[in-house]
Amino acid sequence: MSTSPTTNKLGLSLQDYTGGKSTLCVGCGHEGITLQIIHAAFELGLEPHQVAKLSGIGCSSKTPAYFLRSAWGFNSIHGRAAAVCTGVALANRSMKNLLVSGDGDSMSIGLNHFTHLIRRNVPVVYIIEDNGVYALTKGQFSATADQGSALRWGQVNELPPVDPCTLAMELGCGFVARSFSGNPKQLKTLIKAAFAHPGTAVLDVISPCVTWNNHETSTRSYQSAKQREIPLQELGFIPPFHTEPVEIPAGESREVTFPDGSRITFRTLHEDYDPSNRIEAWRIVHESREKGELLTGLLYCHPDKPTLHDFVKTTQTPLTALPQSTLKPGPEVLLRIMEELA
Repeated sequence: MSTSPTTNKLGLSLQDYTGGKSTLCVGCGHEGITLQIIHAAFELGLEPHQVAKLSGIGCSSKTPAYFLRSAWGFNSIHGRAAAVCTGVALANRSMKNLLVSGDGDSMSIGLNHFTHLIRRNVPVVYIIEDNGVYALTKGQFSATADQGSALRWGQVNELPPVDPCTLAMELGCGFVARSFSGNPKQLKTLIKAAFAHPGTAVLDVISPCVTWNNHETSTRSYQSAKQREIPLQELGFIPPFHTEPVEIPAGESREVTFPDGSRITFRTLHEDYDPSNRIEAWRIVHESREKGELLTGLLYCHPDKPTLHDFVKTTQTPLTALPQSTLKPGPEVLLRIMEELA
């Protein structure tokens, strides 16, 4: 019987990828997401000091303190993590960017920044810890709350929800997935695949709030999500430094290869689903919502789209390492640029 290695390819232990002690409520779905981020980073052999953790405001935005203690971090103001992440990407393209946000932080006050981050295809793993409420301000409905869902004191949501996944696909995001904090195997595989994607990878994770939104009349409770969850496919991920096959029968699987040589392998479970077809992905998510289903898995993947670095031709050298002569070339260079624009 095989056992998991105590250290990864960098010689680091799982403990090296942990963070501070959590202050979240006991049983919070966000804790399950944190655990899978830790395991995914460990198994991929990410160098913690080469990771930039970004967040906004909310319970979700506290969680970067609980993993990758040696990574760089920036806790921004409410809804502005995407804007800060864009700056980080432009300043140093060698960093792995990980943005952890919430449904309120991303789909309300930060919605404008979310849309432009996707338009620019900023290289980032964008995890939305989605519980349908503003948990830090007494559990009001967020923009992702399902129509007809009720708060624990009886108030019913009458507004239609904003769906982060269909919105991301509509905007042209090249990697869109949905998972559930109670499905650790699928969640870890999707996080690993998201890190291999060169552009914006959006992962919406249904994450029950045990304090405000885990009762019988809520559609974001653990029990409701577990009953409604329908996985689209079985998933396996193979990083470029591994050659062994994943646990999916040969001849029944398909693969998507990422630019770094990583591969995600999947076997369709829900109809004859093709995650490379954006229109079909958008359609099936909407149809499943009408049926009351919660589709999880890799919804759409197109790893070959140009990124922000291709659009603006960023330098390979981090801005902090550029000499002053390059950063401030002098008035004659500025004059020549102005003449070209005339």
